[in-house]
Amino acid sequence: MSQYRICLCSCPDDECAQSLAVSLVETKLAACVNILPAVQSVYQWKGKIERDEEVLLLIKTTQHMFPEIEAHILARHPYELPEIIAVPIVTGLKPYLQWIDDVMESKQ
Repeated sequence: MSQYRICLCSCPDDECAQSLAVSLVETKLAACVNILPAVQSVYQWKGKIERDEEVLLLIKTTQHMFPEIEAHILARHPYELPEIIAVPIVTGLKPYLQWIDDVMESKQ
């Protein structure tokens, strides 16, 4: 199984997304965070269909860091139940994956 992960986290606005992205990279919980603005989310919440414009974070990290990422986001995120999910990176450009390791080396 791959040690690399992309974690997804939706945020209510750009300010929240920017703050989380910077803090994740500064603390070396992530090597890189992409911020995708204007994501349309449709979901069921407390028995109602909701529609919101959100900002999506794509967090490049390792499986080892997921518990710390989860705690980090939970401590800073305004949502009652934030999206924090991780999917494995099955394969990738070896130098890019090595870069993730190099950036996060001192944290792991």
